[in-house]
Amino acid sequence: MLPNLQMGFFAEAGPVQIFVSNHLIPDDMEFQSGDMPNYTTSDGSVKIQKDSEVRLKIIGTRVDATEIFCIGTIKDDFLGVISDPGTTS
Repeated sequence: MLPNLQMGFFAEAGPVQIFVSNHLIPDDMEFQSGDMPNYTTSDGSVKIQKDSEVRLKIIGTRVDATEIFCIGTIKDDFLGVISDPGTTS
């Protein structure tokens, strides 16, 4: 995952950048600004921040002459954080 924005975040899948809008993030996750901006669940158990690995679903694409643009969602079953760089394994 790339740095968060208040409107959503960008993820990378190989050479493709995927934008996940706030509307496509679960309702219980809220944007937190600060030194390390992130999306956190209301109970604090799940956090999406820079370098998090996130499972998402691509729901839209647009192909340009030189780029591919994708829209993704994590607002579905079995989608969301796979690994959090803030925790140790």
